[in-house]
This record gives sequence, structure tokens and C-alpha cells, in this order.
Amino acid sequence: MARKLTRAAAKKKQPAAVETSESIEEQTRLFLKSGNKIDYIKSGVSGQPSMAVNKQGKPGNKRKSG
Repeated sequence: MARKLTRAAAKKKQPAAVETSESIEEQTRLFLKSGNKIDYIKSGVSGQPSMAVNKQGKPGNKRKSG
């Protein structure tokens, strides 16, 4: 006897972006009303640690040529 194929339940449609923007605006208003403040960060500044390798040698570790 062959198995009957079944479908998974359809996922609900996400709310419109306008609804999300309104929610963020309301949360921000309540945040500021409660006495908190927003810190502005200059463009190009990141809170993420740098993954770049420091290519400069440590002081005192220079090779002697000759």
C-alpha cells in the first residue's frame, strides 16, 4: 500500500515593514521617555574587535642585518 503524501502547514505571512517601523518608533519613544538617552557613534566606528593581524613587530624583536 502506497503512503499518502502530506503537506507541511503553510507559514504565516510576515507583517509589513511599516508595522515593524512603527513598533521600533514606539519602543524608542518609551526608551527616551523613561530617561534613557541615545549615544551617537561616528561613521566608520565599530564595536566589533578587529580581526586584522598586527603586521608591526613588537619593540625589541627586530632582526639584525649583516
